[in-house]
Amino acid sequence: MKRIPRAIAIVFILLSCCLTLSAQAQNTRISVSAKADNPQISRHIYGHFAEHLGRCIYGGFYVGEDSPIPNSAGVRNDIIAALKDLEIPNLRWPGGCFADTYHWKDGVGPKTERPTIVNTWWGGVTEDNSFGTHEFLNLCEMLETEPYVSGNVGSGTVQELADWVQYTNFDGVSPMSDLRRANGREKPWSVRYWGIGNEAWGCGGNMRPEHYVDVYRKYATFMSNAGVEGGIYKIASGASDADYHWTEVLMRDIPHRMLQAVALHHYSVIDWSNKSSSTDFTEGQYFKTMQKSWLMDELIRKHSDIMDKYDPDGKVDLIVDEWGGWYDVMPDTNPGFLFQQNTMRDAMVAGMVLNVFNNHARRVKMANLAQTVNVLQAVILTDEEKMLLTPTYHVMHMYKVHQDAQLLDVAFDSPVYRQDGEELPALSVSASRNAQGQVNVSLVNIDASQAHKITLDLSGLEVSGLEGRILTSKSLQDHNTFDAPERIKPVPFKAFSLRKGEVSLELPPFSVLVLSEKS
Repeated sequence: MKRIPRAIAIVFILLSCCLTLSAQAQNTRISVSAKADNPQISRHIYGHFAEHLGRCIYGGFYVGEDSPIPNSAGVRNDIIAALKDLEIPNLRWPGGCFADTYHWKDGVGPKTERPTIVNTWWGGVTEDNSFGTHEFLNLCEMLETEPYVSGNVGSGTVQELADWVQYTNFDGVSPMSDLRRANGREKPWSVRYWGIGNEAWGCGGNMRPEHYVDVYRKYATFMSNAGVEGGIYKIASGASDADYHWTEVLMRDIPHRMLQAVALHHYSVIDWSNKSSSTDFTEGQYFKTMQKSWLMDELIRKHSDIMDKYDPDGKVDLIVDEWGGWYDVMPDTNPGFLFQQNTMRDAMVAGMVLNVFNNHARRVKMANLAQTVNVLQAVILTDEEKMLLTPTYHVMHMYKVHQDAQLLDVAFDSPVYRQDGEELPALSVSASRNAQGQVNVSLVNIDASQAHKITLDLSGLEVSGLEGRILTSKSLQDHNTFDAPERIKPVPFKAFSLRKGEVSLELPPFSVLVLSEKS
């Protein structure tokens, strides 16, 4: 037998050790455990947003009662069915920037008598006000979801917003409840969630926080609680991204007895002057989008720290009522309509950010993805009679198991995803246990090329059986089209083993996986 020289043998041994250590390093151990005082993940984290913008309302939700497209009171039946299956908990309307130019009385009464409005924010189109308060609130009833109405503070008046609250909520005799009855609605809708303005720092009036505080206090004073058990839930127009001074002023200067929540807006935008194509993007652009998505965790932590200083008992909620990916509009579309495609990149944004919201359930009590139909990171796209569900829709459908479940603790050291000398955590995880005692774990691997081996320790939770669903594809740029509407959809995931409370699996690149305890 031929001898291997000692030096070469040593090299082989060292190389073998390095490979062994590398293999061990690629296996990530994730521990999931329960604590009695963990918060509940509010179902309202899984909320949506419908602004009068592009083809979200007109040509999206609303096609009119005379449309050949099957509808209920002018709203597409296929959209109603899809959103009911998604179990959306709330829907924010009418904006967005549009809200502070919207005068609600223009959108009630006989449709032939309603005045038109020019949507100066989004495309300069003329709208006929055929979709107004009754149409929206009746839609919410069909969807079995809570309405979240964003009030006009920018160009409206205190009296106008106070009248709107009375119109929707008061069951007694009053000018506005009488008007509601004259317009065909006997009983009020009892709308609980009200935003007092939108983006007051920008399109809502370009206000300083010190000024907005006084505006908020005045409007909130005249909004009646009548007709809503426990009173209406008032949401202050909150900060953009890392404007921590805005949150500081609101928490310091608004009496908490008249403030239920402070909003926050953050979009996963690479660069506002160069957003990237929604379908033709590089891995470098993908990585930068993921950086902006991961920033959500830091923003929530730092805004929450400020809120904790003034509200240590956590009575004021944080509401992220605008979030999602924002890219260049699709070619040959109206730039003011914000129509973009929805790829596996958007699935990664959705899965990661929803995990962040779940893990911050102590303070984050509502969030609204922008937007529901045909705008930005939509869950539904339409083209005349055609409709498709996007990868983002499928992620939210997979994650609905977390709604109103108790948060579980998750501990792990994530492997890194590297690109051009920069690093991000490759894995994002959240877990919960629902009222029936079933454990659900959602895992996201944002790495564009590297699969990751995972050992999931559920030994303290007495889990005896699991089933999985995974969303993945061959390319980050893959998306559903009207010719191939089911190119991307969740499929069963069985490539895991469960032994003595430990789950072993390999999570593919750019994939979202939800493991659920068998009932």
